[in-house]
Amino acid sequence: MDLREFYLLAALIACFWLDPSIAQELIYPIREELQENVLIGNIPKDLNISHMNAGTGSSANLVYRLVSKAGDNPLLRVLSSTGEIFTTSNRIDRERLCPGPSFEESECSFEIEVVILPNDYFRLIKIKIVVKDTNDNAPMFPSPVINISIPENTLINSRFAIPSATDPDTGPNSVHKYELVNGQSAFGLDIVETPEGEKWPQLIVQQNLDREQKDTYVMKIKVEDGGTPQKSSTAILQVTVTDVNDNKPVFKESQMEVHIPENSPIGTSVVQLQATDADVGANAEIKYMFGTQVSPATKRLFALNGTTGLITVQRPLDREETAIHKLSVLASDGSSSPARATITINVTDVNDNPPNIDLRYIISPINGTVYLSEKDPINTKIALITVSDKDMDVNGKVICFIEKDVPFHLKAVYDNQYLLETSALLDYEGTKEYNFKIVASDSGKPSLNQTALVRVRLEDENDNPPIFSQPVIELAVMENNKRDMFLTMLSATDEDSGKNAEIVYQLGPNASFFDLDPKTGVLTATRVFDREEQERFLFTVTARDNGTPPLQSQAAVIVTILDENDNNPKFTHNHFQFFVSENLPKYSTVGVITVTDSDAGENAAVTLSILSDNENFILDPYSGVIKSNVSFDREQQSSYTFDVRAVDSGRPPCSSAAKVTINVIDVNDNIPIVISPPSNTSFKLVPLSSIPGSVVAEVFAVDGDTGMNAELKYTIVSGNNKGLFRIDPVTGNITLEEKPAISDMGLHRLVVNISDLGYPKSLHTLVLVFLYVNDTVGNATLIYELIRRTMETPLDRNIKEGSETYQSGDYLTIMIAIFAGAMVVIVVIFVTVMVRCRNASRFKAAQRKKQGAEWMSPNQENKQNKKKKRKKRKSPKSSLLNFVTIEENKADDPAHEPINGTVSLPAELEEQGIGRFDWNTAPTTTFKPSSPDLARHYKSASPQSAFHLKADTPVSVKKHHVIQELPLDNTFVGGCDTLSKRSSTSSDHFSASECSSQGGFKTKGPIHPTRQVKDHFYWSISTAYNCPVQQC
Repeated sequence: MDLREFYLLAALIACFWLDPSIAQELIYPIREELQENVLIGNIPKDLNISHMNAGTGSSANLVYRLVSKAGDNPLLRVLSSTGEIFTTSNRIDRERLCPGPSFEESECSFEIEVVILPNDYFRLIKIKIVVKDTNDNAPMFPSPVINISIPENTLINSRFAIPSATDPDTGPNSVHKYELVNGQSAFGLDIVETPEGEKWPQLIVQQNLDREQKDTYVMKIKVEDGGTPQKSSTAILQVTVTDVNDNKPVFKESQMEVHIPENSPIGTSVVQLQATDADVGANAEIKYMFGTQVSPATKRLFALNGTTGLITVQRPLDREETAIHKLSVLASDGSSSPARATITINVTDVNDNPPNIDLRYIISPINGTVYLSEKDPINTKIALITVSDKDMDVNGKVICFIEKDVPFHLKAVYDNQYLLETSALLDYEGTKEYNFKIVASDSGKPSLNQTALVRVRLEDENDNPPIFSQPVIELAVMENNKRDMFLTMLSATDEDSGKNAEIVYQLGPNASFFDLDPKTGVLTATRVFDREEQERFLFTVTARDNGTPPLQSQAAVIVTILDENDNNPKFTHNHFQFFVSENLPKYSTVGVITVTDSDAGENAAVTLSILSDNENFILDPYSGVIKSNVSFDREQQSSYTFDVRAVDSGRPPCSSAAKVTINVIDVNDNIPIVISPPSNTSFKLVPLSSIPGSVVAEVFAVDGDTGMNAELKYTIVSGNNKGLFRIDPVTGNITLEEKPAISDMGLHRLVVNISDLGYPKSLHTLVLVFLYVNDTVGNATLIYELIRRTMETPLDRNIKEGSETYQSGDYLTIMIAIFAGAMVVIVVIFVTVMVRCRNASRFKAAQRKKQGAEWMSPNQENKQNKKKKRKKRKSPKSSLLNFVTIEENKADDPAHEPINGTVSLPAELEEQGIGRFDWNTAPTTTFKPSSPDLARHYKSASPQSAFHLKADTPVSVKKHHVIQELPLDNTFVGGCDTLSKRSSTSSDHFSASECSSQGGFKTKGPIHPTRQVKDHFYWSISTAYNCPVQQC
């Protein structure tokens, strides 16, 4: 079995013995000095590694990677795809790899490690390369000239040592033979082979020497090796014949072995040599010297005292460099045959060498730094670490560990080899770089350590989105800002690095008023804010990195617009108009002014005030409520106008003004006043020739109120039974309905009711219109007498009923009778009036006292209002007393009972002139509401003088006399409708009705001229008092 087959067998045994999942070993023998790109072996073929995945049947992409040390020049290279091993341009020199004596034939080898990746198929292959020697070195002598001294008395066949030649090659390629060239027959050459295999040449004296004949011999000695091709070299051998010294020194011990620690200091004695010489004198003086076989390196370490033979340490020893030193020492007395002693010095180990760490990277470093991705899995292989210690035994036992806690660990592969792997998932954001030491420590006393720095830098992956410093960013900005005003700088951070940490900012929707710099995050306002238009902006901003794929996050931005006092207070109306009823109590609410301010806070706190009002009204400065400081009387003042001012609390303050008009709404407190006819005793002539439709008389009245309260309606309520006449309800013109007939001749009394359209109750006045139907007015006195007589006829009865018709033929007789009767009546009336006037004052005082007790006002203000009304509407100062007797007969239909009454008109009535109407006090136009008016919701509670009709309980059948005051003019006044509750369409003013008031009258049924009645009712006609709204 040759050497190659032996190595292959050893490799196979190693493959079977080692765990193939962890490590395998190959041995390849090669010769030194091979050319570049020579195939050494095929790893997958030699280890029978399949490139097929046994589970899936698919091809596995295996990668073969040579584990090398940083800075090494590899002697071999591994093809990563096929696993083939080739030589490189670096020469493989066995003599450099394994220096040592050429006679010691030992194996020279070096090792490489190859890993198989990826991790799922990971294997560590240890490859041993055995380098075979090639005869590339020639044997060489120590010196090109060799000098030897031989005494002249040297015996034939005496031997003298010649310095040996050395050859770095080993085995057959080392020194094979010596040859003496031109020996001149005096000398021969012999080779002595030592037990260690070293060949020493010896010069043999073949004839007697005579120094006197020839003292110097010059020859050549040739040395050859056993290689193919054979190499050789020569040196000049010069032999000098010296004088004779026939005793040579003798060592006491020719073989010695000593032990010395490698840390022995300089000067330490190693061994004391002793040699003796039988000669005396100069020939007995022994000198010690190193033999020629002692290497220069050994001579540098040890010193030999030539006189004493003491060997000492000359330089520091290093067992790890050379553990055994063999010294050849010669003891010479000057003769040609010195004594020889061999000293073996064993350098014992001391723990003086720290462990050695050989760090070879699987992942190739860049400038000494290994780069890993933070997404690399656990157990990612980084490097193969080999530890060694030149010391022996315990001092050479090494343990290896990582100095600090890092996400890496060492996994033992062989006794002195470890894999550096990741032990946890890596996080670039947590730690970007790891600098840690791998410590190798031996077991000596004291222990020595060695460290190797490993620098691992992580490569960032985009696994972190940008994060805003605040999820909600709140800003406050004053309105009326400048465009492009800086608001804030948004800031987001990304724990990644590089492009993964480059952040781009972007605005979300609803942010048209803003601009955001995508790089700096500076937020600016692109428009001028107006808080009154929009007080708050809410939008989002996005921070996105430039990683792949990009990640992003959002934050909410809330911009609150702060108020500036840039808006004046604004009234809801430039001109407020409020409507209040007259007689409204003092300090009543008449309206509310509404004012707004678009600003906020103090800038919107508005205070109201009245400008130049003369203290008629009180304005609450905060609520805007206007209250009256005066009692209203529309007839005195129909409206009030003043200005109000609104001032806010801003700095500087803003203000505005508005106009306020308080319109006094009329209350129906004035009765119609008759202007025409001028008197209740006047009459109009209606010729028989008048045609239908012609105006025969005119009734005209005015009302001191306004609006509907002043609109009058004219109706004939009595005296037109034949329907001869018609009155226009609006104008009051009385026209003929048909042409008068002979039977229509005579005096006609029309009772015309003039009523206003007031709310809630209307006031009315009765006026008597006398129409005399005839061609001419023959005797006006007679007509006036007839008019006087009609006063005794009830108002609802025709003046011609129960009396004879006046014939035109008896006209003169009738007129005379009337005149005489009138005179008598005048005298009687005059006497009667004089008698009754005495008692009138007493009766009136009692009557007024009674009225005052019944008309108690609820408050002082109402009493004042009553006084005003009474002052405004006084009864005529000259009033006459008269008796009115009213009887009632029950009818079958109570709803249509006629009213009969007899009125006795005093004679003074004819002489009294009618009051004139003051046109200067014509009512003003009623304002129609056009603005908010709260006052119209406040109903007046002030009582006014009123006229009531109240029914009395029937008593025994007898006459009741009611004393009343009659006005001197032609107006009969009713506070309420004394004849009926009128509808807006009815012209019948004599339907049954009831009204209550002091001094009023009630009636049911017709009034008859007779004095006897079954049930007794009375009427009473009051003067100028009007009915309050809430009572009628």
